[in-house]
Amino acid sequence: MPSCRRPLRSLMLTAVLSTGSLLAQTPQPPVAPVIPHTETRYGATVVDNYFWLREKSNPEVTRYLEAENAYTAAMTAGLKPFEDALYSEMLSHIKQTDLSVPVRRGDYYYYSRTEEGKQYPIQCRKKGMDGAEEVLLDLNELGKGKKFASLGAFVVSDDQNLLAYTIDYVGYRQFMLHVKDLRTGADLPDTMERVDGVAWASDNRALFLTTEDPVNKRANQAWRHTLGQADSDPLYEEKDETFALSVEKTRDKKYVVLTSNSTDTTEVRYLRADQPLSQFTLFLPREKQHRYYVDHREGLFYIRSDKGAKNFQVFTAPEDDPGPKNWKIFIAHDPDVLLQQVDLFHDFAVAVEKTQAINRMRIYDFKSGRWTAIPFPEPVYSAFPGNTPEFTSTTYRYSYQSLVTPPTVFDYDTETGKSIVRKRQEVPGGYDPAQYVSERQWVTARDGTKVPLSIVYKRGFVRDGTRPLLLYGYGAYGIGMPASFSSSRLVLLDRGVAYVIAHPRGGDDMGQQWYDDGKLMNKRNSFNDFIDCAQYLVENKWTSPDRLLAEGGSAGGLLMGAVVNMRPDLFKAVHLAVPFVDVMNDMMDPSLPLTTTDYPEWGNPAADKATYDYILSYSPYDNLHAAAYPAMLLTESLNDSQVAYWEAAKFTARARTLATGGNPILLKMKMDPAGHGGASGRYDQLHDQSFEYGWLLSQAGITR
Repeated sequence: MPSCRRPLRSLMLTAVLSTGSLLAQTPQPPVAPVIPHTETRYGATVVDNYFWLREKSNPEVTRYLEAENAYTAAMTAGLKPFEDALYSEMLSHIKQTDLSVPVRRGDYYYYSRTEEGKQYPIQCRKKGMDGAEEVLLDLNELGKGKKFASLGAFVVSDDQNLLAYTIDYVGYRQFMLHVKDLRTGADLPDTMERVDGVAWASDNRALFLTTEDPVNKRANQAWRHTLGQADSDPLYEEKDETFALSVEKTRDKKYVVLTSNSTDTTEVRYLRADQPLSQFTLFLPREKQHRYYVDHREGLFYIRSDKGAKNFQVFTAPEDDPGPKNWKIFIAHDPDVLLQQVDLFHDFAVAVEKTQAINRMRIYDFKSGRWTAIPFPEPVYSAFPGNTPEFTSTTYRYSYQSLVTPPTVFDYDTETGKSIVRKRQEVPGGYDPAQYVSERQWVTARDGTKVPLSIVYKRGFVRDGTRPLLLYGYGAYGIGMPASFSSSRLVLLDRGVAYVIAHPRGGDDMGQQWYDDGKLMNKRNSFNDFIDCAQYLVENKWTSPDRLLAEGGSAGGLLMGAVVNMRPDLFKAVHLAVPFVDVMNDMMDPSLPLTTTDYPEWGNPAADKATYDYILSYSPYDNLHAAAYPAMLLTESLNDSQVAYWEAAKFTARARTLATGGNPILLKMKMDPAGHGGASGRYDQLHDQSFEYGWLLSQAGITR
């Protein structure tokens, strides 16, 4: 609680009523009361004037957030016709009634379908391709009368008779386990709260589950639940607060694997799936900064490990004695290629790799011992593993797309070496990919590092420095941003806006070292890279500062907050989505979700003064200062569990007291149930995006 405060109600009423009285004339932003909260950190007094906004149950916080929403609505009221037009245009590029490519599991083919006017996909199956449709789960029905509905796990038992699924109705990742008998359609009485991961035992009666801590939401406990029993058996508890648990079954259905995951370290336990009453066996004790992952095929464990191999290599070990003395190299380390995963089948394996910010896949034939690369036709693209659950499959499903090519599902035939198109996403409304151009540019950052850019624009775009451009970035957690397709993005491209994805250090775009060079005490590299990319685009006349727009979400919102503090003059308008902008205060509070598990990503400022000083040097909220900031839009959800709602609210309140130049700073807070990804329904998501794109375009002078 604040150490010095006056009653919130009288303060807040003044702020809100003064705003309301002016809405009919010139909209004025709400003024958040200043209520100093003090802490002592490393001998220094730290004052946070807006700490009180963390009090979610306080009605005055609600009133303030609603006042912010009213102000944003008033400031953007004139854009409503444009927003509606963008929504209609985006919707026109979506095939609303559609069907996914069926996936074979045993005798059944599983798929999802959408129906026009319905928010959520419907999960279905058929026995044989010509069988009658069975509706397994209709989230439209389950979500009736609810503002939010999100499906988590969806796991079918080996005998295809039971479905374990989890669902969240509030947006806080509060997933409840349900089990449905697919023979009768009835839900069984077996439920459990805060379930994160699910795997079936071979007996089709035991479920292995991981659950989250109710406070910090770290997946910290593993359980065995036998259907029909009132209680579940505890199997393992992860005590280290920097680790979280995950559980899955190997594709050959032989083993259940329980992994303790930290950003830089892992530890694996396993048990035979046909012996569900046994205890998990430790595969290899954890060792700081050793990440390893275990799979199984034909009596061998396959271990993907980064010990002495920054980009990972793969070993095999016999299942009856899998110690390191018996490890043999299956895929050797390549310093230029990140080995992201290995998919194992009876007759072949697939190495999923990344190099030069491009994905690739190679197929290994166990009979011949030969590797074959899957060819891809464009220089800038994204390729992802699809869903191939059958261990004995002779085909491998993958998805291919680019900035101009819609997502296309292929089955690679390992016997013929040919890729067979199963489906290309239809883009209604006359989309012609030949009318758009994608390319890769390389930016020399201030320290000499080459940073990739993925660029797309409509033919006819002229590089004369007058064109608007939207620059997107993330750069954290070792997550690279793929050069993927978006039909919604067409509303930008068709209005002459170029769209650019920056790939700053902090992702894995250029390998594991790229990640290491953008985290912990190297984090400022991410911000410098993004700024240098923006400067490059200006200097090479792709755009100009008064036409340059920027966008990033979550840790990408941190990126946006940092760069507007460092170079407010470089951008016309910035969208900070669910932004992690109160970094220092959050990382000092281990009770918050993600804080302890994020120590290996950002550092623990409470435990180390050098880390504290470094985070303080870039934390966006703490580094706000008197400056002519660009126009800013912050979007967030009240129930977001990954980035707390108050981060955007505090940043907005403080930024307004310091900003000069008169550019608007707007906050749009979803007060209804919604999550880190915003709304759950596809039409609701489209409305949100049309508002965000409409606002960004308007800042570049485009309103039709």
